[in-house]
Amino acid sequence: MHPVRPRPFLVAAALGLALLVAACGRGGVDERPPEPGDTAVARVAGHAVWASDVKREAVAQGLIGEGEPLDVSSDLFRRVLDEVVDQKLLASEAMQRKLDKDPVAQRRLAAARERILGDMLVEGMVEKAVTEDNIRGLYAEQQKLAKQSEEIRARQILVPSQAEAESVKKLLATGASFDALAMERSKDEATRFKGGDLGYFTVDVMPEAYAGALKDAKAGDLIGPFHSDGQWVVLRVEDKRLEAPLSLEETRPQIVRFLTYDQVRDLLEKLRSGAKVEMLVGKGQDVPGAPQEPASAPAGAAAPVSDLDSAPPASAPAQTPAKK
Repeated sequence: MHPVRPRPFLVAAALGLALLVAACGRGGVDERPPEPGDTAVARVAGHAVWASDVKREAVAQGLIGEGEPLDVSSDLFRRVLDEVVDQKLLASEAMQRKLDKDPVAQRRLAAARERILGDMLVEGMVEKAVTEDNIRGLYAEQQKLAKQSEEIRARQILVPSQAEAESVKKLLATGASFDALAMERSKDEATRFKGGDLGYFTVDVMPEAYAGALKDAKAGDLIGPFHSDGQWVVLRVEDKRLEAPLSLEETRPQIVRFLTYDQVRDLLEKLRSGAKVEMLVGKGQDVPGAPQEPASAPAGAAAPVSDLDSAPPASAPAQTPAKK
């Protein structure tokens, strides 16, 4: 539920350098805790490293999710703390060598600052949009629009010839045990020791020959023999039912992702419409097989599951916890 975007070590080091540059500009570092209840866990050249700094780095690396606890006594905390200390030492040494004055470094620091500010803006918007009420509302709309497919539970016996399949069907019709015949005759290693049981399935996930054979089948029917993928198939339909809808918890990650993407897309459309943006390069060629932007949800209704699944990740993590 907490997918995060990892940040490379060198980027984190650059961000540390940016903070040190800013601190020097103020003439020192504010030693007050940056967050209520924060704790200083190390000092580098007299400047505090806070527990929140370590947790933020762990989130950035994808080691924990946003909002998850990180025990200061854990091995993970100590390992990430060592990395944060290394970042600060590298940044300090870079400043000693006046790398922060280099035009390339200043452009990279400015880009890192823009990324952080953009992420903070998006995270704030997502926190307001991805609420428990909105998640449940979108789920309810999705359930209204969802079409329940019919599920079939069947057993099968696969044999190499039509004559053998006819023989198997006659034995079954006279009361022979399906379990015993499946174990003795079936060539399907995946089901022969389970009495040929295929479990519940929808015909769209089966080979085309199965869909045709099961089109009008009822529970208890013996189907076949029919040919499929080089084998002859005899089926017995055990049960038919409507497919159970996905639960809220099963669809929650996709809903959160969709709500996040929707907010970011709307914000960017608004910003672009109010700004003068001039592209100085031509439009690139489409790459075959590249993912396409999903359609937005219809007004007043939820997006189909396929749209929720295909929504691309936003520029900020989509894992902001829903407010209860």
